[in-house]
Amino acid sequence: MAEPRRTASTATSVQPTTRVAISRNTSRANTRATTDRDLESGVDSGNGNGAAREAHEPDADTLSHPNHPHLGDSGSISRTKAFWARLNGQGKRHVPGWAESANNTLRHSWLIVFVFFIPFSWASHWAHWHYPITFSFSFLAIIPLEKLSDFGGEQMALYLGTSLGDFLVITLDNVVEATLAIILLTHCELRLLQSTLVGVILLHLLLVPGTAFLTGGARVWEQHLKPHPTQLNHSLLTLGVITLLLPAALFAALPASLPTNSANSTTEVATHLIARAASEEHDVALREAMLRAVRTVAVTDSSRHTFLQLSRGLSILLLIAYIGSRIYLHNPPGEGNSLTHHPSTPEAEKRKEAEIAQEDPLIGPWFGITLLIVTVALIAVTAEWLVSSLEPLREQRISAEWFGLVLLPLLSFAADGLIAVVYFLRTILLMRPEAPDELAKARSIDLSIQFVLFWMPVVVLLGWWTHREMSLLFDLWEVAILIGACFLVNYVTADAKTNWVEGMIMVLFYVMIVRKISGSPALAARIDSRFPGTRVVVL
Repeated sequence: MAEPRRTASTATSVQPTTRVAISRNTSRANTRATTDRDLESGVDSGNGNGAAREAHEPDADTLSHPNHPHLGDSGSISRTKAFWARLNGQGKRHVPGWAESANNTLRHSWLIVFVFFIPFSWASHWAHWHYPITFSFSFLAIIPLEKLSDFGGEQMALYLGTSLGDFLVITLDNVVEATLAIILLTHCELRLLQSTLVGVILLHLLLVPGTAFLTGGARVWEQHLKPHPTQLNHSLLTLGVITLLLPAALFAALPASLPTNSANSTTEVATHLIARAASEEHDVALREAMLRAVRTVAVTDSSRHTFLQLSRGLSILLLIAYIGSRIYLHNPPGEGNSLTHHPSTPEAEKRKEAEIAQEDPLIGPWFGITLLIVTVALIAVTAEWLVSSLEPLREQRISAEWFGLVLLPLLSFAADGLIAVVYFLRTILLMRPEAPDELAKARSIDLSIQFVLFWMPVVVLLGWWTHREMSLLFDLWEVAILIGACFLVNYVTADAKTNWVEGMIMVLFYVMIVRKISGSPALAARIDSRFPGTRVVVL
């Protein structure tokens, strides 16, 4: 009789536990169903219900965790839902509507008043006004467009998160330079395009970060960089620069004598043209140098195809390297690593990211996307007018090397530079200096890495697609200064710390390069300006 009582007692004790388990499973299922309905319902566009949504819905960053209980069985579908939820403003206290977004956009900076120069820029181009007028209007019109692009990118970064937001901002900061490169490619100004690419990389590697380190570190002992991305940037930058060395090294290995049997008609014509130019020169030293240049023809029709194939293959590999680095930074391997900081992240960076996470956007997400599309289109057209207005300067015996390495990159950055100067002067005049920042502003180094690993290969492949023979065979002088700049930048940022002296060193090295270009332009650039289809090297 004792055994049945023990069985009944056991059954009685198990029954409440079973009811509790069923209740928990039902609650978990209801919670998951509620979350799925909330994700599918979208976002209320700015009716002030963000606080209620935040109280009942999980954060999009939390939803992106692969093992979060709110995720469904399919990881890719759940990640897509999390991305769209974050893009639509889920988790934000307030998402502005279209009218509020437009009002905030027009009021965020006084430089927006310069948008009135956009129609004048277009009118001066189509009416064929004097080129200084077209240049002035185009330059003033690009200033508000770059400001709108920066504003739209920073606001969209609040919806996209840290990694995707940084990538978007860096890409938008490069949009003027990339547009300029594509314009030169369409005009088949290949030699000028190569010099401009090198000039843009040098500008963002030396002058811009050097100035930021110099001014930002003037009142602190040292400033910090992000150690983990900085270490990766060293490898990426070195890869991009060394890649440019490969075609130059192959070029240097070519025979240093004029081909005989292998010479084709193009080579012979180029040789006679250079010899004729040498005979017309009155300067004896220059004539001797040009005659020595005749003895070596750098690229023949047969070898040009080899360099083009090499350049296109290297461009594809550079794109793979850059895309892989973005995937690694956005979603590092390891469970939960995409949701946590790297162990070496400075505390100042953690505080800054926490502040950004709590910041409310000033524009709605779809308004921001529309703003960026319109702004980029206007920048592309206005940059075309700006470049065309500079053509008369090239007719005044200005070397293509100086024009591409110095002038065009500075003009592409002049709008951002003017904004920084105006802000600096206003801070001094109002006697309201900001508190020293512990974090160094080194985003321009990321811009240069994207330019050398992404935009430069894109230009080469775009030339392949449009039947323009753009290659990675750069002038040896340009490759040398790029390697020097890479070495200096990697050495300055090796410890992920900077100070004002290191910033001054970077600026001085850029001044040295500009002084060398302005003082004695390379002979090869002068010959290229006369015979664009010929590349020679002076022995």
